[in-house]
Amino acid sequence: MMDHLANTEINSQRIAAVESCFGASGQPLALPGRVLLGEGILTKECRKKPKPRIFFLFNDILVYGSIIINKRKYNSQHIIPLEDVTLETLPDTLQMKNRWMIKTSKKSFVVSAASLTERKEWISHLEECIKHLLSKTGRQPCREPAAPWIPDKATDICMRCTHTKFSTLTRRHHCRKCGFVVCADCSRQRFLMPRLSPKPLRVCNLCYRQLLAEKKKEAEADRRQTEPIPSAMQGYEPSSGDDSDKSDDDKAEQWPADTEFYTSQVSWSSFHS
Repeated sequence: MMDHLANTEINSQRIAAVESCFGASGQPLALPGRVLLGEGILTKECRKKPKPRIFFLFNDILVYGSIIINKRKYNSQHIIPLEDVTLETLPDTLQMKNRWMIKTSKKSFVVSAASLTERKEWISHLEECIKHLLSKTGRQPCREPAAPWIPDKATDICMRCTHTKFSTLTRRHHCRKCGFVVCADCSRQRFLMPRLSPKPLRVCNLCYRQLLAEKKKEAEADRRQTEPIPSAMQGYEPSSGDDSDKSDDDKAEQWPADTEFYTSQVSWSSFHS
């Protein structure tokens, strides 16, 4: 289907229509060989509450944005390279059905479809495009996706200290490493994570300690690699050896996931054939 639609007039018209809807605030989307495969409205779990978002699936990118006037005007355009995407199907909750997570190295978030069939279509087309891209480029799937942010209303207390209650004066904050909702006292530290941002980001105290320990291990490994190995015999250069394996970092403690905070929205989708 992708080969059939590539460089056709109907495909060019569809992409031009999407560019027109985003207007000057959006980036150009037309590229040689790029194909618009499908589009639809999905409910995206945002920090404050679930909101409808327009999604466009191309053969190499996923584009989404806010809906001003459906099929006429969108804004807040986001472009995600499909090579960086992995998917995870999620169970239904009382408030939100047909859920799955779109995970990337920079941002991960939950979306839901209007029906089980619609979710299957989205996931099937996404996986097909991702598989095709990875086989063509030889890249590996994203191994360390960013943690999704827990919505504000999921908890009324800090998810780290578990005693600070949020209010109008006591603000909620999000750790950029684990995505937990935390108070100011539990997230005073900043840490540079180049994968997410060129600037130091807010992290909770637990993640800060883990990141520091990880950085210390990396620095120690680099020091050992550059440090000369003593030779047992004078006049002979020591041979190089393989580095020893390093153990994985301790995982952050998990917050109970029994709070249901998703709501269902009416949406639609269509895939071009």
